[in-house]
Amino acid sequence: MTDKFIFRFVAGITIVVVALVIVLNRHLIPGPATPPAFTPYLPLLNAILNGTCSVLLLTSLYFIKQGNITVHKRLNILTFCLSSIFLASYVLFHYLMRTDTVYGDIDGNGLLSDDERTAAGSLRTIYLTILVPHIILAAGVLPLILLSFYRGLQMQVQKHKKLVRWTFPIWLFVTISGVVVYLMIKPYYHF
Repeated sequence: MTDKFIFRFVAGITIVVVALVIVLNRHLIPGPATPPAFTPYLPLLNAILNGTCSVLLLTSLYFIKQGNITVHKRLNILTFCLSSIFLASYVLFHYLMRTDTVYGDIDGNGLLSDDERTAAGSLRTIYLTILVPHIILAAGVLPLILLSFYRGLQMQVQKHKKLVRWTFPIWLFVTISGVVVYLMIKPYYHF
């Protein structure tokens, strides 16, 4: 496979995934009228997957610093697989659950009253300060992960190292901030 093919493949996957997430978040694809009973548990599953990926990424870093390429590679494959399961679960949740959750929305009507806005106060600002970069970087890190993964599996060590200098901290931020976002929004779920 040529680099040109790999770049096109990665770009294609990234465009499809980002477009799908946007379409689902805008509710442009009709989901079921009544979501299956397991649907409310998907955000918790996603937080667990993100938290696990955070630990695995840090453990993988430890092993590569120790020169243990085999364990490093296995941990990264596991992290990649768990992140893929996360992505499938995230897409499934947004397909099945047709309601939006608004930070600070105590009564669950999707809007913030003046009282709710006051009660949420600066915590809402902190939440949005974490959420916005989480969303942007989650979309942006996907091609970096795919390319880093490819370079690593091909043992293109120098190219892998150059990519991972960017990929690792962004991916780690996305996985950790995903857990934080879940913990902050969980009290406002109304499903």
